[in-house]
This record gives sequence, structure tokens and C-alpha cells, in this order.
Amino acid sequence: MITGFGPRDLREAGTGHDARFNPHHVPGAGGRGQGAEALDPYASTFPGFKILAREDYGADDMGPAGTIKLATIEFNGAILQVIDSPIPHAFELIPSMSLFVDCDSEDELTRVFATLSEGGEVMMPLDNYGFSQRFGWCRDRFGLSWRINLP
Repeated sequence: MITGFGPRDLREAGTGHDARFNPHHVPGAGGRGQGAEALDPYASTFPGFKILAREDYGADDMGPAGTIKLATIEFNGAILQVIDSPIPHAFELIPSMSLFVDCDSEDELTRVFATLSEGGEVMMPLDNYGFSQRFGWCRDRFGLSWRINLP
């Protein structure tokens, strides 16, 4: 059971990766059929990203075969759940969630932001907004909102 999250330096977790992940609440991402497609770019963007478990819908299930019924991932020390919802609704991805990532260098910040915003939407371009060295907010091509920060 997850009771909460806070800043975590991944070097302490033994991953060798410098970015820190600070979700503001226990997140779960759900959309309509793009869950599996989203996992690959996230895994290539963040070293240490792991798929801990994955169950896909089968031919006789309520969702399209091959889409994610439930996946459990570990993302920089946090446990997240991913689903492809078979239920029609008015949104593509569960709304009201964004992930906050602190980066340790300008190069890392630029790389992560460019990767996540490609094909998506930049809501706040990388800049100094006064609360950190540089910050950017984007929505990736799958609809997930990301706040990328250089403290």
C-alpha cells in the first residue's frame, strides 16, 4: 500500500539516475487504448522505469484484446498503475493529474522536456518563472501532464 510520496534522490535507491520524482498524490493513469504505446517512451526517457506486472485484455474480455487491463509500474521509486479503460467516457486520459520531475542538470531537463512534449502540447515553455532555475509544463502525446523542473 502506498501512503504518500516525497522527494527521493534516486542515487540513494541505487539506480545511478539523478532525476527525482515527486508526485503530489497517488497517481494512476488511465486512457483508451494507448497505455501499452505510452510505456515504451517513458521507459526510454527515465532510466529505472520498470514494468512490475502487466495483464492485457484477452479476446473474450470487455476491453480490446492486447490493451492493458492493469499494469503496475515503478517510476523512480513510486508505484503507479496504468489501465486502458474499455468504458466510453468524455475524456481520453483520467483528468486532473500531473507528474512532477526534478532534474539535476540543464541537459537532463532539456532532454526530458523535449522527449515528453514531442507530439504533445507545451503549456509552459522551459523558462525561469522565479520559483526555480528552469521549469516547463507539457502534456505528452498520450495526454499525461508533466511538470519538469530544475530546482
